[in-house]
Amino acid sequence: MRPATALVRGGTGLALASLALTLVNLARLRVPAPATVPGAATPAEPLVVLLPVRDEVDVVEDCVDHLVAAIRRWPGPARLLVLDDGSTDGTAAALDVLAQRHDLVEVLLGSPPPPGWLGKPWACRQLALHAGDASVLAFVDADVRVAPDGLVASVALLRAAGLDLVSPYPRQEAHTAAERLVQPLLQWSWLATLPLDVAERSARPSTAVGNGQLLVVDAGAYARCGGHGAVRGEVLEDLALVRSLKRAGGRGTVVDGTHVARCRMYDGWPDLRAGYGKSLWAAFGSPAGAAAAHGLLLTAYVVPAVAALGGSRTGLLGYAAGVAARAAVARRTGGRAWPDPLAHPVSVLALAGLTVDSFRGRRAGTLRWKGRPVEAPAVHPSGRDAW
Repeated sequence: MRPATALVRGGTGLALASLALTLVNLARLRVPAPATVPGAATPAEPLVVLLPVRDEVDVVEDCVDHLVAAIRRWPGPARLLVLDDGSTDGTAAALDVLAQRHDLVEVLLGSPPPPGWLGKPWACRQLALHAGDASVLAFVDADVRVAPDGLVASVALLRAAGLDLVSPYPRQEAHTAAERLVQPLLQWSWLATLPLDVAERSARPSTAVGNGQLLVVDAGAYARCGGHGAVRGEVLEDLALVRSLKRAGGRGTVVDGTHVARCRMYDGWPDLRAGYGKSLWAAFGSPAGAAAAHGLLLTAYVVPAVAALGGSRTGLLGYAAGVAARAAVARRTGGRAWPDPLAHPVSVLALAGLTVDSFRGRRAGTLRWKGRPVEAPAVHPSGRDAW
């Protein structure tokens, strides 16, 4: 067998296996719903929603209004804490207006991150310190719009499943060509590569998956794992927090948040490139890990597609498997199931390019996000902190 033929067959085999895993995951994927607790609403336990914001004047009002509507459906005591993390664009003034409009909203003024901390973990830690006697914490990003029943449904699932953390993955809105090319890979990536049943039960940190756009966590479990103090220097603090939780004996997983929340992360190519640039270098553990992961992705989704263009039936089968997986995920998660999945090989190539770009930016020391440098400071020797 010629090496090229073997590579096409190997890539097609990977694409077919990934399609099978995707379909299994979609069939078993947990879905938050208020009816998750039979015959009753969510227990009337104290809930605090934590919203860190930095230069979010264009989106913070809509975010807060949606959160307040969701909090008002909570059957027990609840409040919204918003931390202004050194905004310079009018966010502070907008928050003052929102605090006057909504009695459930309390605005905190954040302090600059101390040595060894990145901005978002430090903002989240400051919020958690003001959570009082809450038994459930919900961390939300400012570009997220939570549905009216979103908080009730998410906590109901957290308690009914006996989990310590759930990450309802919001429906990702993508408008421009660049967004439509890259953003659908977010849900597809974990649905196509990680056995979710195994990941939920496993204590191995390598099986962790989560999305900081919306994280709902038991307050006791958050404290036991060290909270954001355990991930103070992590660019991908959401994923690191789930890993820390697993190390402490907790259980957490990602769930289908399509009807719980929605999010538009980036607005066009420059914004998208900067956003992925700040973090992709940290997503795979090391340059070698990134090279291995992208080698598998290119083999599974680009090699068969190129072979199909040359008339290979095996390649056509592999290409079709990749498209089918993307379409199945899009249909389930509110994305575009047609025709966008046809460009799946181009999406994978774009992700590889963004990853290379991210490593280059880190090496050159040019990565910045919201006016701050993106670095990876050394973590405190204990790896833990009072939250």
